[in-house]
Amino acid sequence: MFAPLAVFGNWSNGINFVFAFVIGIGFGFALESGGFGNSRKLAWQFYFKDLTVFKVMFTAIITAMAGIIFLDAFGWLDVNSMLINPTYLWSGIAGGVIMGFGFAIGGYCPGTSFAGLATLKVDAVFYLAGIFLGMFVFGEIAPSIDAFYSGKYSGFMGTVTIYEYLGVSAGVVGFVVVLIALGGFFGAEWVEKKYGEIVE
Repeated sequence: MFAPLAVFGNWSNGINFVFAFVIGIGFGFALESGGFGNSRKLAWQFYFKDLTVFKVMFTAIITAMAGIIFLDAFGWLDVNSMLINPTYLWSGIAGGVIMGFGFAIGGYCPGTSFAGLATLKVDAVFYLAGIFLGMFVFGEIAPSIDAFYSGKYSGFMGTVTIYEYLGVSAGVVGFVVVLIALGGFFGAEWVEKKYGEIVE
């Protein structure tokens, strides 16, 4: 059920849940310590005043991507054995737009809203209420929009990776993404210096 820790031992689901709980507490602590439980800090990125979220998330993406590429290259990890969710292009884009608006308006993403809730932030309570209301509404209307979110109008592409789609190696895509990240980091620093004055 959980990986990669679970694959190293034949322990029960109960032990897996203990690992998940401990890791989750650690992750939540890291979010709160980094200020990601504060909706203002998260929203400031949309005003180009504090791009910490952008830089942290891009760093996480680069680290995970590089780790997978190198582990696969040395034969320590079989990428083909990893679960890759299928791509639904149009419904995925629509979901991203809705998520982006929610993030910009509410100042939280789902994960950081729970970090805010853990520290008893009132705005996080309302944000989570909105999440659960949205889940309920989607559950009610899902059958009527099935053709768009998972049917013939969803842009279903199957299980595909960028390097397979482009017909190049994973290393080439990884190198390009690293260059994009470096450009993004330098750009973020420039933007923060230009627009970064924060008035509380």
